[in-house]
Amino acid sequence: MTNLILKSEILNNVLENKPITRQEIIDIYQNSIKNSNDLFLTAQNLRIKNKNNSVTFSKKAFFNIVNLCKDTCSYCTYKAEPGEEKISLMSKQQIKDLLELSKKYKCVEALFVTGEQPEQKYPEAREWLKENGFKSTSEYLVHSSETALELGLFPHTNAGNLNFEEMKELKKTNVSMGIMLENVSERLTKKGMPHYLAASKKPQTRLKILENSGKLGIPMTTGILVGIGETIEEIIDSILAIKVLHEKYKNIQEVILQNFQPKPDTIMKDTPSANEEYFKKIVALTRIIIPQMNIQIPPNLSPRSYQSFLQLGINDWGGISPLTPDFVNPEFSWPEINKVEENSKKAGFDLKCRFPVYPEFFSFISKKLRDKIAVIENEEGYVKEEYWK
Repeated sequence: MTNLILKSEILNNVLENKPITRQEIIDIYQNSIKNSNDLFLTAQNLRIKNKNNSVTFSKKAFFNIVNLCKDTCSYCTYKAEPGEEKISLMSKQQIKDLLELSKKYKCVEALFVTGEQPEQKYPEAREWLKENGFKSTSEYLVHSSETALELGLFPHTNAGNLNFEEMKELKKTNVSMGIMLENVSERLTKKGMPHYLAASKKPQTRLKILENSGKLGIPMTTGILVGIGETIEEIIDSILAIKVLHEKYKNIQEVILQNFQPKPDTIMKDTPSANEEYFKKIVALTRIIIPQMNIQIPPNLSPRSYQSFLQLGINDWGGISPLTPDFVNPEFSWPEINKVEENSKKAGFDLKCRFPVYPEFFSFISKKLRDKIAVIENEEGYVKEEYWK
């Protein structure tokens, strides 16, 4: 594949590591509408060149710590209101019990997820924090992360718009953190659009958090939500914004590309799912825009076709849990890990279990966290098979 020569001069320039402009990226997409073969071939060539023939995942447990949230995104079913059956307000003991069970299931990652600053809106959240001995959700997350480390799991926190000091404190106990950029489009925050009732999703707010993660040297996962009414230009601008931040701070460890799936109890319940062919082109474009990036799609959101994305530039499946549901997409069950391994093998890729921080980002974490990883890592920086199989 290294000698691949295409009809498109722009794509040939990409293969030769020459810089391309925003307009050229738009042109690549427009040309792919009639025939996407060259786009997909280029993405796969870059993927093999930069990531070899392996695909990774993180064996995780999903801790739905609190799903009260001050925002209301038009597509989100994660958020609960007081009194709803799906509300989650985990106690310290419940967190500890799930951590211990996760260890028995040979999970490696403790994914800690919360709603957006729930104590700012809900007295129930403030009372829950008080009962557990904390003043803020971030303080509770620090405690939970410390407990996870004590019990042999590695924390990754996704708690929305944390401030600089909160992130600085969480860096001590988290090997990585995450926040979805979603999209840089201000248009999508206007009345009638998906992020209108979600103040925390304002693009400059999210970009500021990613900027802070760079200043703090936190290995950061971010990503784009595809199929919520965005234009191709808005998608490209969002990926370019991530690229600019990564070039500045070198700390963006991974980009998640998530295809929109409508939820029955949301404002966007009648909006169609992201078109798969369109989504595949976005995946391939992302590999072209950021050739060396770790790029992930969640396999549970494309249950019948996820393995086909291995030919389009991805190199990671994200977190997969043998124990807990995907509370953000509860209608989509995780695939069985052995089935993912089998399907990856059929496509020509070896499945490897990684830590919540990729090996190339180990230098960003403290010696204390690095030493804990070293106990169960193999010579490639992945998890030894006996610790996850």
